[in-house]
Amino acid sequence: MEKSLTQKLSKPIVEKVAIVGAGPGGLAAGIVLRSQGIDVQVYEKAQEFRPAGTGLGLAPNGLNSLDAIAPGIVESLKSSGCEVHHTVLKNIQGETIRTNATKYLEQYGQPLLTIWWYRLQQILASRLPSDIIHLNHRCIGFQQDENGVEIHFDGEKSVYADLLIGADGVNSVIRETLFGEGKPNYIGSMCWRAVIKYYHELFNDYELVFVKGNKQFMYILNVGGGYTSWISRKLSPEYYLSHSADEIKSRILHELADWDTSFRAMVEATPAEQIWEGPICDRPPLTQWSQGRVTLLGDAAHPMAPAMGQGANTTFEDAYELRECFSDSANLQEALTSYEQRRIERTKIIQARSALGEMRYYDNIVASNEQTQERQMSLNDDFQKWLYNFKPSVTS
Repeated sequence: MEKSLTQKLSKPIVEKVAIVGAGPGGLAAGIVLRSQGIDVQVYEKAQEFRPAGTGLGLAPNGLNSLDAIAPGIVESLKSSGCEVHHTVLKNIQGETIRTNATKYLEQYGQPLLTIWWYRLQQILASRLPSDIIHLNHRCIGFQQDENGVEIHFDGEKSVYADLLIGADGVNSVIRETLFGEGKPNYIGSMCWRAVIKYYHELFNDYELVFVKGNKQFMYILNVGGGYTSWISRKLSPEYYLSHSADEIKSRILHELADWDTSFRAMVEATPAEQIWEGPICDRPPLTQWSQGRVTLLGDAAHPMAPAMGQGANTTFEDAYELRECFSDSANLQEALTSYEQRRIERTKIIQARSALGEMRYYDNIVASNEQTQERQMSLNDDFQKWLYNFKPSVTS
């Protein structure tokens, strides 16, 4: 009798959840909800998991969230990625302007970790049974009523769930069906990037190289396993996309025409078809992420410029908070309302700071007033503490 009462009390508030998108956010959400005994199914439009994506930074707030989501996973990420202890700022001639020892571990208890998006996806996917991840499922829309959601995929496939989570990125089909906003907002920054097996001669003792040009910059990241991620961005009020892979490669090499040969050699060594080209976009913050039995997570909820490297990190915060809201709430509506209350205001601030940070990359004006500089540094310190000190509660 006592056992059945306990089972009744611990029964999840929903039985079946469908997640659209098997990127890191969708997979993390799948892990946390399965840990609560919920039947989770993840649907991904790609036909296979293949090497893709860029190098990204996992900061203390994201790593703390991942640690709570899947204990032990941070150690796996460390062995697959690269802990950043030293960074260097260079000019386009390859000359060193400034070097820095990172203080993340000392200040926040977790390092800054650079890793390939694909490796991150693989490690998260390995924490889920393979039969709950459904590839080749391109979501084209959904319909819901008070009892559930019917999700539609290409090829006349449909599934039914108690809750639908849209974790399908900046061009989210779920968000568009809910709010009908159209295309994302181009913020004036074009991007070219790739991950290749390559050792950059400028790494030396640095795990992260930042190269500042005129209205143009490049990140070179050691992402572990002998792989290097290069990311080049340029201020561009208008954007257009190249017509072919060869044209993309020629275009980025043209953009780097005045740069040191060591930077150009890295791009030259990259197969043209592996170079991604696209605009940097975000969307205005929403005042709500949920309607009925549908909600959003990660870039689908709060797409942001990559200037602060917070896209993946805030996504893992979302997944952790979603779990907490499901644990603490009496029903689904209460859980989704609580989820929005915990997340919207924080991500709205990070979105705004990220858009501002993207434009500041291109700003060559250095403030001459020492008091102004000190005030800005103080504001940055306070913001970073607020950002990186996000820690899941120990009792969860």
